[in-house]
Amino acid sequence: MAELSTDVRYIRGIGEKKAQAFHKLGVFSLYDLISFFPRRYEDRSQYKPIAQVLDGEQVCIRAIVADTPRLVRVRRGMELVKFRAVDESGSVDITYFNQNYVKDNINRGDSLVFFGRMEISGTRRSMANPVYEQEGAEKGVTGRIVPVYRLCAGLNQRTVTQSVRQGLDLCGDALPDILPEEIREDCKLVQARYAFENIHFPADFEALELSRRRLIFEELFVLACALGRMRGQRVSEGGIVLPGSDLEEFWQTLPFSPTNAQRRAAAQAVADMVSGRVMSRLIQGDVGSGKTLVAAALIWFTWKGGYSSAFMAPTEILAEQHYATLSGMLAPLGLRVGKLTGAMSAKEKRLARAALKSGEYDLVVGTHALFSGDVEYSRLGLVVTDEQHRFGVSQRSALIGKGERPHVLVMSATPIPRTLALIIYGDLDVSVIDELPPGRQKVDTFTVDESYRQRLNGFIRKQVGEGRQVFVVCPMVEENEDLPVKLKSAQEHAKELALSFPELSVACVHGKMKAKEKDSIMAAFAAGETDILVATTVIEVGVDVPNASLMIVENAERFGLSQLHQLRGRVGRGQHKSYCILVSDNDSEEVRARLRIMCRTNDGFRISEEDLRLRGPGDFFGSRQHGLPEMHVADLGADVNVLQKAQDQARHLLEQDPELSQPGHAPLRERVEALFRLNAAGFN
Repeated sequence: MAELSTDVRYIRGIGEKKAQAFHKLGVFSLYDLISFFPRRYEDRSQYKPIAQVLDGEQVCIRAIVADTPRLVRVRRGMELVKFRAVDESGSVDITYFNQNYVKDNINRGDSLVFFGRMEISGTRRSMANPVYEQEGAEKGVTGRIVPVYRLCAGLNQRTVTQSVRQGLDLCGDALPDILPEEIREDCKLVQARYAFENIHFPADFEALELSRRRLIFEELFVLACALGRMRGQRVSEGGIVLPGSDLEEFWQTLPFSPTNAQRRAAAQAVADMVSGRVMSRLIQGDVGSGKTLVAAALIWFTWKGGYSSAFMAPTEILAEQHYATLSGMLAPLGLRVGKLTGAMSAKEKRLARAALKSGEYDLVVGTHALFSGDVEYSRLGLVVTDEQHRFGVSQRSALIGKGERPHVLVMSATPIPRTLALIIYGDLDVSVIDELPPGRQKVDTFTVDESYRQRLNGFIRKQVGEGRQVFVVCPMVEENEDLPVKLKSAQEHAKELALSFPELSVACVHGKMKAKEKDSIMAAFAAGETDILVATTVIEVGVDVPNASLMIVENAERFGLSQLHQLRGRVGRGQHKSYCILVSDNDSEEVRARLRIMCRTNDGFRISEEDLRLRGPGDFFGSRQHGLPEMHVADLGADVNVLQKAQDQARHLLEQDPELSQPGHAPLRERVEALFRLNAAGFN
């Protein structure tokens, strides 16, 4: 019986060379090997008479080879082996391309099983390169449901299948069942040994579905336990206790009334801050929902309690914008507001650092400069980070480390389905602002193709003629000849627009620019010095330009719905009627359906649900930015119901055994700790 930690190179039939190929697929140990689940399955369990097989159908047929296979040389480098096979219902012409060995392996009169795709032309039936074997072959490649695995150079399906079979035979009986028996019975889940056997070599589709359900639940349950333990450890550690419990004094200073959603989110945060435990709360709300006002209320509450706050933004220009907004809101109430950004001169930085150390600032607004090694804070009580996923986890931790366990508020304008938010943000409590302030503009959205270009240019001219400004977003920075689709690049499109509108000011901004140059161009646009700003998604979360009334997205099919919603949120921020035009020549019905969702609703949460369903969780944060462990079998988009059940069961278990220290929970604890080790960056 082999250990689950056994190096995969020691599994019979693998060796050093194939082990290197397996490493590329993330398979290093025996446990990795049996956890390398198929990406799809081929149903080779169904047999049909030749005459009953439909055109294009993949199926198994039992047939006798009716004539001697013959070799046909079509041209140099192209040789065919051809023969006819028959059953009682009809005949089929079978062809193998450049597989000369078939001629010697198949003889007239052989009774074989073939699996492949049937093609019908008139009365002629044919199969190209079907899988075949002797009828009745043991553990064969037909007559069952066959797994299909991801591959890389050096591996084929046969090798992977045989290796997995060998791995299961070696350790199947030693597989620990990490799910407590009461949870398994309550959720009607099969045992681990059955699940691993039938996910790879299913007896039938019912067994496959039972196995998938068990393994999906297990994967999500382990993740929920890991995040639950993080949350439990945070809650058990004491935090700064702020005096008071009411924000009414702050709300009364405003020239307008906050929404009920803003009041609710702020009240939830205040309840944390007076509780004696550290607040770690995510406030997520749609573009323009008023998250910054909630942050301002909590900064004021922290100041009233005798502590200072730090507000971290992902870019220089956003930091400047927040500095202006928060100063205007809080300075009249007596707070001393400072800033610290990388763009400041050495002298300005030195003075700001000295003011922070001596306690002269009640609030400092800045970029990553806030957590530089030489920055010291006086009585830091609250850390606010805007657009959290734009920062590495270590950056947030570095800023938090500047104080004695300060309270933490994370703000995100990327609406995320609540269940997914609980997983992605792990140990954070979640508040949702699901209400827009009165007067917030609805942005009318339309989808057009290239045939509308002249009318679109006329609309640009009309908007600018009325004193407005225009964003144009392209999917690329520069032309790329390797891509098969003609995509708009920001640099080339900016040149085209400058030629089309010689009387207008056109600028271009993209992620390859230096931060200083980028910020300068954005600031000029915000100041009204530029009529049209061509950009990549660098402006997805960016400067507030109330005068911009038109957003044009070129090659809109290249963006996820959540990205498009963020881009649309750059307009409609002022008093002017605003529009978003999605340009796409892609005539795929799936693409059209996605873009129609944007035209139907401005509700970011509805859009995020659709995005999750269509594209999975990656689009919310870009590839692997969210810090989640890679899912082997679970799909965070499709398996939401299982996720909810796994979270509920994990919460109930951790209430009884927070450290998973009971003997029966040892295998689960080991798996949770392994998850922490493998994903240290995402979990710190």
